[in-house]
Amino acid sequence: MTTLTDIALDAPASIDQDADYATDSAAAQSAVETAHASLSGSQIEDMHREYVMQSWHKQGEPVTAISHAQGIYFWDYAGNRYTDMSSLLVCSNLGHELPQITEAIKRQADVMCFMSPAYATDPKSRLAKMLVDIAGADHFQRVFFTNGGADSNENAIKMARMVTGRPKIFSCYRSYHGSTIGASNASGDWRRFATEIGGSAPGFVHFMNPNMYEDGYVRGVDDARATAEYLHRLDEQLQYEGPDSVAAILMESIVGANGVILPPEGYMEGVRALCDKYGILLICDEVMAGFARTGTMFAWQNFDMVPDMITFAKGVTCGYVPLGGVIVSRAISEYFTDHVLQCGLTYSGHTLACAAGIAAVSYYLEHDIPGHVKQMEAVLKPFLEEMAAKHKCVGEARCIGLFSALTIVKNKANRTLMASYHDAHSVMPSIMAQLMKRGFATFGRESNINICPPLTITAQQLEEELPKLDEVLTWVDETYCD
Repeated sequence: MTTLTDIALDAPASIDQDADYATDSAAAQSAVETAHASLSGSQIEDMHREYVMQSWHKQGEPVTAISHAQGIYFWDYAGNRYTDMSSLLVCSNLGHELPQITEAIKRQADVMCFMSPAYATDPKSRLAKMLVDIAGADHFQRVFFTNGGADSNENAIKMARMVTGRPKIFSCYRSYHGSTIGASNASGDWRRFATEIGGSAPGFVHFMNPNMYEDGYVRGVDDARATAEYLHRLDEQLQYEGPDSVAAILMESIVGANGVILPPEGYMEGVRALCDKYGILLICDEVMAGFARTGTMFAWQNFDMVPDMITFAKGVTCGYVPLGGVIVSRAISEYFTDHVLQCGLTYSGHTLACAAGIAAVSYYLEHDIPGHVKQMEAVLKPFLEEMAAKHKCVGEARCIGLFSALTIVKNKANRTLMASYHDAHSVMPSIMAQLMKRGFATFGRESNINICPPLTITAQQLEEELPKLDEVLTWVDETYCD
């Protein structure tokens, strides 16, 4: 593992967490006490269980009430501190309560919280230009703003069908694009099943994208073979479906929630080539992987290719105010100068959200967050690789920037996963509970543990938290491995 003697102790000079998160502690404590004066933590938890529909869970189950958050930490009402090692849902990229964002929201609230999408506003216009410039103004031109990631993918699908006049959308089995009807049908993992009750929506076709470890390949050795095999299968499936009926291929630039699955070398470029061959649009879902998470502002910028549309959300405001969108190429933008864009949302380009977006995007650029992420990768990646070598339960470690995951196995020799796909009796929740018990807050899906901390985390903070993961993995070795 890279140690503090190998890398700067804290964030680079451009990031001063103490200054960025500095507040009047007495005033902050007073605000917390005032906000919580009426309800205790247990009362909040009871009300939540009784009145709130909890996503992706059976209802009425135990829940923890959170009191407040700051930087990379959050606290419950008993005063227990948790380190946010997943940026919540990989959205709090700049941590919690960053003054540059909260103050921008307050300033905008004093001027105008919301204006109809039919009108131009300063925050919406400026943020759109910033995003086009980051993506590359030589290829991209306009932004359609949405409320979040699912909306972004829904509208990208609609645009692709309008522009091409074709019905079919290809997307990966190992993927997640949102829980609305279209985005859910495009998603590949089991969370789409409820949407398919009564039959899946027409025009959605899934293909299997590569997962080198689970498919029996060795990363760095078998990339060319894996790429050739999976591109051949995709091309063959396009032939059977009729490529002239396919509007777009929608795929995460790097698969996120399903385990930070890194594509083999050449695969993304090969998908782009197939799209060019058949006149198919390529939509890169950057909802989770975007905004410096991988050490580039967009994850597709790690590859030698350019998509036709980029969908985004999460890190554009770090979750402070909901916002998403679709960045479209000049060709698509020009199509809609002659054709009506049949997409619309009441809160498209929400004024308060765009003000938060400007503050967040400015912070990424002014503090060179992509550069800092690459420095922190030099701490996180060697540690995770050490865990894969040390522990019986770790099959593979994958890391790019501060986007990483471990595949947890019962038997490393034959790559038997700790939990089968959509396992109703998986032991993975017990593993996640052991991490949470130690104040290491993260999430995982299937047999993966995702580690995606806020991008402002320092080397010292990483080295304070990562031993907790090592400790739990030792427990897993002893408890569940063959």
